[in-house]
Amino acid sequence: MRQEKELIKNTFIIALGKFSTQIVSFLLVSLYTAKLTTEEFGSYDLITTIITFITPFITLTLEESMFRFLIDAKSKKEEKTIITQTVVTILTTLSVACIIIFLVLTIFSIKTTKLFVPYVIAVVLMALMNALVRGLGKIKLYSLSNFILSVITIVLNVVLILGTNLKVDGLLLSVIIANLIMVVFLAVRLHLRKFIDIKLVNKRMMKEMLCYSIPLIPHSLSWTIINLSDRIIITSALGTSSNGIYAVSNKFPTIINTVYNYFAIAWKESAAKALHEGDSNKYYNKIYTSLRNMVYSATVGVIAVVPFIFGLLIKGQGFQEAFLYIPILVFSVYFSNMASFYGGIFSAYKNTKIIGSTTLVAAIINLVINIFLIKAIGIYAAAFSTLVSSVFLYIYRKNKMKELVKLRRSKDLSFTILITLIVFLAYYSNNVLFQAISLLFTCIYALMMNKSIVRGFLEKFIRR
Repeated sequence: MRQEKELIKNTFIIALGKFSTQIVSFLLVSLYTAKLTTEEFGSYDLITTIITFITPFITLTLEESMFRFLIDAKSKKEEKTIITQTVVTILTTLSVACIIIFLVLTIFSIKTTKLFVPYVIAVVLMALMNALVRGLGKIKLYSLSNFILSVITIVLNVVLILGTNLKVDGLLLSVIIANLIMVVFLAVRLHLRKFIDIKLVNKRMMKEMLCYSIPLIPHSLSWTIINLSDRIIITSALGTSSNGIYAVSNKFPTIINTVYNYFAIAWKESAAKALHEGDSNKYYNKIYTSLRNMVYSATVGVIAVVPFIFGLLIKGQGFQEAFLYIPILVFSVYFSNMASFYGGIFSAYKNTKIIGSTTLVAAIINLVINIFLIKAIGIYAAAFSTLVSSVFLYIYRKNKMKELVKLRRSKDLSFTILITLIVFLAYYSNNVLFQAISLLFTCIYALMMNKSIVRGFLEKFIRR
């Protein structure tokens, strides 16, 4: 019970720092689609996806290793050793990467924004600081810093898009400035210098940390590999305009992904700590059942709501086609999120090889389907390939999980299939009455599947 309360508390604190600003950020999609063309939005999306793709190769995902090893650290000296090795290694690899990127762009005369390298630096340093704050158990500071980061980014987005003619560079510059401000803020707040001592570099521990982190590189790229192959193939075969449409489609499943990530951040720590306490199997099962019901309810809920809000949020006429691909992408997020839940347990057991290998195979499946179908069915190829690869990731990890933990099966499968069919038929029917009935059924489904959670909240509310 204590573990569950701590998980809920940490999830709530993280959500508190991120949710409000990310809702505003989501609503700003209407600004982007009104002020940017499909080509410009597609170019911005491609640049950020490429940078997200190369970041784990630069950091070797050592920030994730640092976070996991800090949880098990038994002394201040061990903490300093872990942090020193991570910071020194990442700063070294970042310096080398920036030189290589600059040379590649120059030698091959690749036309891209001058903000490419500064964006890489800002993103890597912010990832490092976020992992450090979490690893030290300062969840409130993590939440506060991300709230401030989001606010600064949003304000700069509005100012630079409306007040200047920067457009794509304005969006990139917003992220760079906001991230660097928060890196300095966190370094000062944590007194980072007191955690760095070059004399404490330990080759044995570094080897252990790399053995943990390197298999996580493909895992960190799970969505990025899939998204990048989607973007590159769409842009090559159909043009940047089609990529802009696909990018807008992805904004809606991102709602679920974003909210799930609040939980995922807290879950990594909670899953690891559960191994040091009694009956972790029972704890994992309880969280799994509740999470599965909530995430699936959110999945059908988003699909049922989209017909009523799409026209309000998406202003540009060129983006209307994005409506067609949303349900497929929303369902792919459900499967990838549940696969991520299994990944949290694998990480707790420090079994990261299975995480990396399954993601790599999923990325290959996504790439193959994309290449073979893109000419035949257009953007649908990217959406279907994302769904199929996510389903594979979910099923394979679920089967491998049986070797560590036995998770209970769903008892409401027929009911879930029924509500899924109703929501899908209503979405594409263009019948407002049918869509409204579908939304009502979805609400009833969510209440029934999550009745124990709803009852718990109501009882606490009544008592207070």
